[in-house]
Amino acid sequence: MRLLIIGSLGGQIGAASQIAIARGAEVGQADDIPRGLERLRTTGADLVMVDVALDVEQLILGLAAEHMTVPVVACGTQNDSRAAVRAIKAGAREYIPLPPEPELIAAVLQAVTEDNRDIVFRDPSMQRVMKMAEQVAPSEASILITGESGTGKELMARFVHAKSRRAKARFVAVNCAAIPDNLLESELFGHEKGAFTGAVARRIGRFEEATGGTLLLDEISEMDVRLQAKLLRAIQEKEIDRVGSNTPVKVNVRLIATSNRNLQDAVRQGHFREDLYFRLNVVNLALPPLRERPADIEALADHFALKYAELNDMPARPLSQAARALLRAQAWPGNVRELENTIHRAVLLAQGSAIEPEAILLPDTAPRGPAIPPAGGGGATPGSAMANAGGSSGGGAAAGDATSGLVGRTVADVERDLIIETLKHTLGNRTHAANILGISIRTLRNKLKLYADQGVPVPPPAGDAEAHP
Repeated sequence: MRLLIIGSLGGQIGAASQIAIARGAEVGQADDIPRGLERLRTTGADLVMVDVALDVEQLILGLAAEHMTVPVVACGTQNDSRAAVRAIKAGAREYIPLPPEPELIAAVLQAVTEDNRDIVFRDPSMQRVMKMAEQVAPSEASILITGESGTGKELMARFVHAKSRRAKARFVAVNCAAIPDNLLESELFGHEKGAFTGAVARRIGRFEEATGGTLLLDEISEMDVRLQAKLLRAIQEKEIDRVGSNTPVKVNVRLIATSNRNLQDAVRQGHFREDLYFRLNVVNLALPPLRERPADIEALADHFALKYAELNDMPARPLSQAARALLRAQAWPGNVRELENTIHRAVLLAQGSAIEPEAILLPDTAPRGPAIPPAGGGGATPGSAMANAGGSSGGGAAAGDATSGLVGRTVADVERDLIIETLKHTLGNRTHAANILGISIRTLRNKLKLYADQGVPVPPPAGDAEAHP
C-alpha cells in the first residue's frame, strides 16, 4: 500500500516511516497541505497521515473538491487534545498519538488494506454465479456485473480482483452515477494544468492510478454517451489522453463494469454505445435479486446480526423462529443492502436473549408477500404485493383507502413526498432510491436540488461518493 505523510508529525516522521515501511508500505512525504494535495494529484495514495498542527480541514475540503477519495488519519502529541478533536470533526478517520506505537500504526494500515466484506451465500442460484466468478477471475477478460441495486455488485467486483493475477495491485473504483458529467472525464483520464477553470495543477486519472490492477466503473449505464467514445478508445488502444493534452499515456488495467439497468435496452434506446457494450460484456455475472435466492436470507441475516453485535459492542443474539419467518416473508426490493440495514436496526433495538419480530422495523406495516411462490400456487403479481402491503387481499375498499388521502393534492406534491419517503427508506442512498422509483439518478438529483431550493428538508447522502443533493 502507499502511505503519504503530510507534515513533520511533531518530529516523529522518521519513526512513523520506519514502522510503516516495516509493515510493507511505500512511504512518501510532503511538507504541507498544498504539497500534499499536489502529490496526491500526481501519484495518489491509499492512506494519508497528517500532522494535526496543519489545517486538516483544508486537506479534507481539498480532497472533496477534487473528488479524491483517500482515508485520512491525524497524528499529534498526546497533549494536542483540542487539535485532535478539530481533526476528527473535519473528517479524519482516526487519531494516532505521537510518538507512534508500532502496533497502532500496523492496525491502521491493516484496516485500510484488508477488505473484510465477505460474500455470504447458500442459495444454488448464487452458488452458480460464484463458481463462474472464480473461473473467470484469473483471466484478463473485461467483466460486466449486472443486478438490481443492493445485490452486491461492487462486492463481487472486489472478489474477482482478489482472485485475479492482479490481486496484489490496486483496485480502483469510480462511481459513474455520483460524479457530474463535466467532471467524470477528468476523474477517469486526468487533466493537465490549465485544461479548464479550476485545473490548478496536473492530476492523474483513475486509469493511471489503476495501472497494473483493476478499474471498476460502477453504474456505467449513467455515463454520458459522448464520454463512452473516449472510454472505448482507452479500452481498445490501452492508452488515454489527459484532458488538455494530446500526448497519449499507456495504461494497463483489467476493467470491470457494473449496471443496475438493462444495457441492451439502453443500446436500443441510443443511450449506450453498442460497441462499448460488447467490449465490456466479455463475461456477464448476473447477480440474482434477494427474492430469487431465498436460502440466502437467513444466512445473511445471521451474518449481519453477528457483525453488528460485534461492531456495537453488544451481546450476540440469535434470530428467533418468528423473526426468521418474518424475514422470509419479505420481498426485499432493496435486496441485501436493505436486509443489512434492517438487521442492523434489529440488533440495536433487540431486548432479551433473542432478536424477536418486534425489533425488526420494516417500511410497511405488513409483509409484502412471500419471496417465492408457495408450492402449487402462482407467483404474486405486483398488484397483489401492493395489496398485501396495505394489509388487504386486494379489494376495492383497500384501494379506496389507499388513495383517499391523495384527493385534493397536486401531482407534484405527491411525487415530492414519494421521493422523500423513498430516500428515507434507503437511508439517503440516491442510487438505490432511483432504482426503486424507476427513474435515472440524474432525474432524482435534479428533483432533489429543486426541493432543496424550495426549502424542503432532503435526507443527506448515504456515503462520501454521493456528494450531491
